[in-house]
Amino acid sequence: MGKDYYKLLGISRGATDEEIKKAYRKLALKFHPDKNKAPNAEEMFKNVAEAYEVLSDKKKREIYDQFGEEGLKGNPSASSGGGHGGGGNYTYTFHGDPRATFAQFFGTSDPFASFFSMGGLGTGGMGGFFDDDDANSTFINFGGPGLGTMGGMGNMGRRTQSFNVHGSPTKSREYQQQDTAVEHDLYVSLEDIDKGCTKKMKISRNVVAPDGTRKKEDKVLTITVKPGWKAGTKITFPREGDQTTGKIPADIVFIIRDKPHPTFKRENCDIRYTAKISLRDALCGTTVNVPTLQGQSIPLNLTNRVIKPTTVEKIPGRGLPYPKEPSRKGDLLISFDIQFPDKLTKETKDILVDILPTK
Repeated sequence: MGKDYYKLLGISRGATDEEIKKAYRKLALKFHPDKNKAPNAEEMFKNVAEAYEVLSDKKKREIYDQFGEEGLKGNPSASSGGGHGGGGNYTYTFHGDPRATFAQFFGTSDPFASFFSMGGLGTGGMGGFFDDDDANSTFINFGGPGLGTMGGMGNMGRRTQSFNVHGSPTKSREYQQQDTAVEHDLYVSLEDIDKGCTKKMKISRNVVAPDGTRKKEDKVLTITVKPGWKAGTKITFPREGDQTTGKIPADIVFIIRDKPHPTFKRENCDIRYTAKISLRDALCGTTVNVPTLQGQSIPLNLTNRVIKPTTVEKIPGRGLPYPKEPSRKGDLLISFDIQFPDKLTKETKDILVDILPTK
């Protein structure tokens, strides 16, 4: 029957291209021989690479779905229903180099260096923001179809290896340092965190031309901020920073920060609003109009309540989205700042002494 590529990747026969990529990404990292020393890891690493190469190619996948592995090899006796025909004149044989497949997919033969090496901060020339009306753990890679990179952690030397994608890998390995990452704070309003937004940053960086000369290059980086993202979220643009001769260009890392809000304070996915009310309203009750991030005002009826300095009211679902579940939102919490009078007349004090309880 040949190999079941769908089973090897753990996906259904109707899997989308994105699901195929996701499955390969997960399994290739799991079984990579540099990381996994189990006896069957290398064989599994090779099998998932072969499965990915077939299923990610539309023509190969069509032939495989109809005729199986033998059909890819042009075997005339192969067929899905006991007939004949196979893949016609088309033949495919896996080149036998899973590391080449890995390097082509991830853009490097050794992504683990990005995770386990430590680095510091660098320099870089930054421009200004351009707001866009287009309006997702935590490290995002905008540089390729594969693995997300961890910003600011690639300074101890990134191992690279040269491959011939259609043949065997070369024997030589070179060790090449990368310039230290460039980190910049990106302040985002609570309204933008609520809806999600797109920011554009113009950068100016130094690059080294093929002849060794240095020049300035301007570029606009697009940053997609997804609803509910928390402060501290990092977005990494690999190799978009300054370049030093003989080194890999630095990564640029943007770190999400909450822009101070005049009305609300963020508390994870909840937001807090502090309502100022008089002492009389606190004792006798009142209705407070509570603003929301969405621009509406919600009346909060407290006419039959005594409001204490520790009182906290809650309007469910009016906070910020949960990052991994944007359809679900936190709450809007209402605290109270009770305005006491600066002084009281003797007559007022006498009345209060008479009517207020002693305990």
